[in-house]
Amino acid sequence: MTDPAGATSPDAPPPRSAHRMNAGDWGLLLGLSGLWSLSYLFQKIGLSELPVFSVVLARVGFAAIALLIFLAAIGQRLPREPGLWAGFFALAMLNNVVPFSLIIAGQQWIDTGMTAILIGTTPMISVVLSHLMGGEHMTAGRVAGVSIGLAGLVVLVGPQALGGFTLGFTGQLLTLGAALSYTVAAIYGRRFRQVPPLVLAAGQLTCASLIVLPVAAVTDRFWNFSISAGVWAALLALAVFGTSFGYILYFRLLARAGPTNLLLVTLLVPVGAAGTGALFLGEALTPATLGGMALILLGLAAVDGRVFGRLRRGRPGGAD
Repeated sequence: MTDPAGATSPDAPPPRSAHRMNAGDWGLLLGLSGLWSLSYLFQKIGLSELPVFSVVLARVGFAAIALLIFLAAIGQRLPREPGLWAGFFALAMLNNVVPFSLIIAGQQWIDTGMTAILIGTTPMISVVLSHLMGGEHMTAGRVAGVSIGLAGLVVLVGPQALGGFTLGFTGQLLTLGAALSYTVAAIYGRRFRQVPPLVLAAGQLTCASLIVLPVAAVTDRFWNFSISAGVWAALLALAVFGTSFGYILYFRLLARAGPTNLLLVTLLVPVGAAGTGALFLGEALTPATLGGMALILLGLAAVDGRVFGRLRRGRPGGAD
């Protein structure tokens, strides 16, 4: 599973419970969803004064520095095996460089809430790809969830899709491309099961920084831009809190509650991102946005299965 901020989850220690979370777990989940909701806001603020690749560079570069400092503080270090670093570079492309670039490019033309909603379709894309590649088979609940989610996308995108490649539609396609890249990264990332999570995160973000740095230098000449204090603050918050600290919360929650419970974050981030976009950027919450978000969240709930399972068990004659 890959998160809206770009984290690929290797296998974690067996969770304490696959279905029950305590108050501490819920606190971690809410904190993580809040950080990732704000990430879309910080990226939008960064775009107000910087081009796309410069924002990407700030996100991965500052995040890599923060994680490397944290690794040194706890006595861990990056590996030296060349083959492992080749994998880090490939994962960095799939999990950081490509999706971050597509998301931030798309945010030039679509609202933060819509961006988060579209990225929230990642689990549904993962279900389809896993089935096609011979992994987990599609259950009736997952088929229903994917179908409902697709209906939500149709409502969200609206009739503008029939009018050709407008800027808004282009932004939506770019964001869906990022969701697809996250899904492929999650499949590829399974080979890193034996790498400590923080080492994996620091390694891929370091590689992502090395990839994006020359691109931003050639295309943007980022050193020529004058950046206000507010944008600097947003970029640092995006990197340190939305990416570095987000990784730490993500992996801690993964170890405590397991990947199934972690899927719940995809239900919360779109709501938070839409709210912060409306509150801080004055973005409108249109009926199409609200309707599409509701259908996609319903589809995610169906893919997850637990909510509907509990409803069935709660009915007279339902399973215990």
